[in-house]
Amino acid sequence: MKSSFLAFVVLAVSGYAEASTYSRTASLSGQSFLNAFSWQSIADPTHGRVNYLSQSAAQSAGLYSVSGNTVTLRADHTTVLSPSGPGRNSFRIMSNNQYSTHVAIFDIGHMPEGCGTWPAVCKLPGEIDIVEGVNNKVPNQSTLHTSASKCSSDKSSHFLSPGRLRHATISTDDWVCSSHCSQTTCELYIFIRFRTSVGNDCDVYTSGNAGCGVHLADGNSFGPNFNNVGGGWYAIERSSTHIAIWFWERGSSSIPSQVKYPGGTVDTSTWGTPAAFFPNTNCDFSSHLGPMNIIINLTFCGDWAGAVYSSDGCPSSCVDYVNNNPSAFANAYFEFNALNIYQ
Repeated sequence: MKSSFLAFVVLAVSGYAEASTYSRTASLSGQSFLNAFSWQSIADPTHGRVNYLSQSAAQSAGLYSVSGNTVTLRADHTTVLSPSGPGRNSFRIMSNNQYSTHVAIFDIGHMPEGCGTWPAVCKLPGEIDIVEGVNNKVPNQSTLHTSASKCSSDKSSHFLSPGRLRHATISTDDWVCSSHCSQTTCELYIFIRFRTSVGNDCDVYTSGNAGCGVHLADGNSFGPNFNNVGGGWYAIERSSTHIAIWFWERGSSSIPSQVKYPGGTVDTSTWGTPAAFFPNTNCDFSSHLGPMNIIINLTFCGDWAGAVYSSDGCPSSCVDYVNNNPSAFANAYFEFNALNIYQ
């Protein structure tokens, strides 16, 4: 997020074949989706111009609704804020269950857009950002944040990631980075195919919590572009050996039938190359990432959206814009059609 570098490699990939078959443990839509989450009326950890409401307060304010299988979660878009008062009313929900090894498939019809917005679908504690971005900037950024590990990274053009990479030569299509964790004497390889790296240090304490992120190749993976194509599907697989994230636009011809028409089981080895892939090569994720809750939230300004607000081409200052332009956030809402969990 705060510093970027590019390294490029062409990879001979041995195939994404280490996956397992998972069985569905939850099929959530409509009211069952809402029932699977709790509302967090807390101070924003990212210091945004936001006021997270309880479920009862959000209901009274009309910030969520259920229509058939679709859940809509939105921010207030009618109130001019006092500079000395609380931030813009919004939502932050957390899954009641925690997950370690699992697959989660999110069918999302719409995501928040607008200058000053910072929507996210992520997993905590530790942090895996599945959907995240600010100020309408495309594409989506998927990021891994770890606990203290003093990880730094070396640009490498020739190394092995077991079961996936056999050879790499310098070109302009792919990127590979190997991170060396001095405190834990481990080595973490980050493999991104046809993606752009954003930051190279997963340690939240040494990277200013920027983490090691991936800009997805698909420009329709975030913001207004995502909404204009009718949304799509995000999926994450977390295992003891890797974290993989996929994205498919609504109209894509490559959506796996297991994703588009979810059933009792999934086999991720049939899904094609992930949009972002973080293998756990000689490094134990369990020492940095425990059982995790799903978090869905929308904040404004704060540590990221506020820091890059002007450089992203947005008007005024972030806080002033959020305070004084409620109608600018009429499209600042999520629509979730379904969430399927497999373990």
